[in-house]
Amino acid sequence: MTTADSRKIADFWFDPICPWAWMTSRWMLEVEQLRPVDTKWHVMSLSVLNENRDDLPDRYKELLAAGWGPVRVLIAAAQAHGDKVLGPLYTELGTRFHNQGLPNSRETIEAALVAANLPAELADAADSDAYDDALRASHREGISLVGEDVGTPVIAVDGADGDRVAFFGPVVTPTPRGEAAARLWDGTVLVASTPGFYEIKRTRTAGPSFE
Repeated sequence: MTTADSRKIADFWFDPICPWAWMTSRWMLEVEQLRPVDTKWHVMSLSVLNENRDDLPDRYKELLAAGWGPVRVLIAAAQAHGDKVLGPLYTELGTRFHNQGLPNSRETIEAALVAANLPAELADAADSDAYDDALRASHREGISLVGEDVGTPVIAVDGADGDRVAFFGPVVTPTPRGEAAARLWDGTVLVASTPGFYEIKRTRTAGPSFE
């Protein structure tokens, strides 16, 4: 029988505008049901990660410019109501952005806040740089574990030998369910725990499938 003390914490850094991080986050919810793992949510930012890059397509630059809003709101919500609100608010934002295809707008953010039982006025944070220092600190904590040449999500967990293991991804679609999710978790932690292991990769042949 698994007790609360025997469960591991998986620290998960996300940006809510990223569809691939969204897929991985839903996989983590599956993993929690089948492995003694609880997810602790943290905010990172593709806007921060790419703010000094000039070689990006205009469409992606527009996405990143708008991307400051949701992560600022997440930081503001956590500061006002505790880190425990990050998971539920991420679920409400991600469902709207990705599953429902709603725009990254104040209206969408307010609806997500209300659905997560948070004040709609927290949406004001989207247009304020008052939360940027805390946002950058949270982002830096996650990205420092894996390096600057990756994106979101970043996951960190204790490996089989007790040492901390961190990795980017996995990037997967559709979200694995049931025992397939558990096997992917076991394999990901196994390879990430191997000394000197850095990367397994292949070309994506499908976009994110929000089933």
